[in-house]
Amino acid sequence: MNLFIVTGFIGPQEIIIILIIVLLLFGGRKIPELMKGLGKGMKEFKKATKESDDDGEGERKAEPEKIEK
Repeated sequence: MNLFIVTGFIGPQEIIIILIIVLLLFGGRKIPELMKGLGKGMKEFKKATKESDDDGEGERKAEPEKIEK
């Protein structure tokens, strides 16, 4: 196998170019919102995978809901 294919095509210059294109497409104000949404999605994914692991080990104890007054 070719070493160039194994190491990959993306280097530091390519990453910088991709970041500049993303900045131009979405603008400086929209990028934090996109990252926040990405973070929430990752958190939900981890939570779902953890819950599926817990379901395999037996019944999960339900915690009482907290009621704020």
